[in-house]
Amino acid sequence: MTVWAYLLYTNAMTPGHILSATTIDRLIPPGELSVQEIEARYPARVLPAGAEVMRTAPSPTGYLHIGTLYTALICKIVARQTGGVYALRMEDTDQKREVEGARELIMELLEDFGLMYDEGPVVGGDKGDYGPYTQSQRGALYHAYVRRMLEQGRAYPCFMTPEELETMVAGQIRQKIRPGYYGQWAAWRDRPEAEVIAALDAGKPFVIRFRSLGDGNKKRVVEDRIKGRKELPENDNNIVLIKRGGLPTYHLAHIVDDHLMHTTTVLRADERFSSVTLHIQLAEAAGVTPFTYAHIAPIQKMDGTSRRKLSKRKDPEASASTYLQQGYPTVAVAEYLLLLANSNFEDWQAENPGKSYLDFPFRLEKMQKNSGALISLQKLDDISQNYLAKLTTGELLSQASEWAGRFDQALQITLQADPDYTEKVFNIERSGGQRKDITKFSELRDAYGFFFDDIYNQIADFDFGQVEKADVAAIIAGFLQSYNANHTQEEWFENVKRLGGELGFTPNTREYRQNPDAFKGSVAEVAMVLRVALTGRNRSPNLYDVMRVMGQERLVARLSRFAGA
Repeated sequence: MTVWAYLLYTNAMTPGHILSATTIDRLIPPGELSVQEIEARYPARVLPAGAEVMRTAPSPTGYLHIGTLYTALICKIVARQTGGVYALRMEDTDQKREVEGARELIMELLEDFGLMYDEGPVVGGDKGDYGPYTQSQRGALYHAYVRRMLEQGRAYPCFMTPEELETMVAGQIRQKIRPGYYGQWAAWRDRPEAEVIAALDAGKPFVIRFRSLGDGNKKRVVEDRIKGRKELPENDNNIVLIKRGGLPTYHLAHIVDDHLMHTTTVLRADERFSSVTLHIQLAEAAGVTPFTYAHIAPIQKMDGTSRRKLSKRKDPEASASTYLQQGYPTVAVAEYLLLLANSNFEDWQAENPGKSYLDFPFRLEKMQKNSGALISLQKLDDISQNYLAKLTTGELLSQASEWAGRFDQALQITLQADPDYTEKVFNIERSGGQRKDITKFSELRDAYGFFFDDIYNQIADFDFGQVEKADVAAIIAGFLQSYNANHTQEEWFENVKRLGGELGFTPNTREYRQNPDAFKGSVAEVAMVLRVALTGRNRSPNLYDVMRVMGQERLVARLSRFAGA
């Protein structure tokens, strides 16, 4: 217990507040280990000076929120750059809301996004010396600390029913006063031990509450690594520590877990900021050094002309899985989230093109203090497109095939059927990062699919504008007669221009614009006919390269089929 907490305790406690050992045993039976023995099992970590121990603590109550991924990325980078430890802890005490398979999905997604933790739950157990890393397996730890708080008069049982609590809150609301279990509303705070024993004898369900010594009319200064120095009301709420059934609340579990894991900075959502004075009080009452906090404002999106938090129910982009399913490279997502966290990341990246985003000198203090970062899928698309454009052919093929293996297995089969051909397809215009035709792997079918016969769709009724159907057939027939696979690109283009000229299409596009009535069109219309016939689309990479990669057999088959349609 800290000196400050001890003074409060000795000044505020009376013998009537301390329950007998027999009654405490009935509330929380003694465990195998005392608090002192528990703390000996979780010794201070041996780490370099300045090393940070960071943790991500999601609840397995559904999909992994992009905000949790955002927090995990920050924890990973801070721990890595300081020579510290990044841990995962499953906060599964809300078992009514737990979704089957959610914890496994969380672990899988963190690994997918390159955020594998140093310590935490893994399939079949835990890795690390400060576990268990799942709260439902740490019950004995929480009970030991609550027993000590009962022994010191800093906790007490409450036998109010849910219905009584609802009536109490309704009365507070009617009177327009702050709802909560405090002051005159803390019905069981000062009950004689005889009444506690009588309730236990009657088999009444109970919770264990914190005996707060705070004054809600006073302020307390708190320091936050993101928000800075702030004043908050002192906590006077006698919150629940142990729920009916023995599970801890978030408040108690946070204090015990982060103390025993030696967390250096508690990074968590902004919604917890109002609880800081409660958690400082609770830490001091439990004999624990209060923590350093950093509260992250939630990621937001524009909804019309206003901003709002991402909604699990309404916004698909709130789910981390969505980005994987759509095929955003995980590195691009991480880089985008890092840009949301520290706006100078983009400038640093431009100055350090060969470095990993994990090398970025991240600062918690540079995060937005109040309003959350505004998500922009357009910016993510830009980052993702640039990332994909810089990949080598081998890197792109590997990542594309891995994605397709999970989300489009038919496409993966196509890509792997003829590896040499697929490599030539992906290699077109790849040098120098100039091929920016996809922003995510789900666009592969549209961008590259026309190269593959099982994906290619012929467009028989394409509107060529002023180009007559007879001219379309004549262009294809003339090209098939004159095509030479050994031509250079210059020779190939000269052949296309010559063919067009013979059919009434000027090889000079400027000339056509100046005198459109004199020609059927220009060489651009001739190339468009060939492009649509071969690819089923009006845009493609360099047409000469497309033809060379497709090969003469495929080229002849497609052009002939199109002309006969």
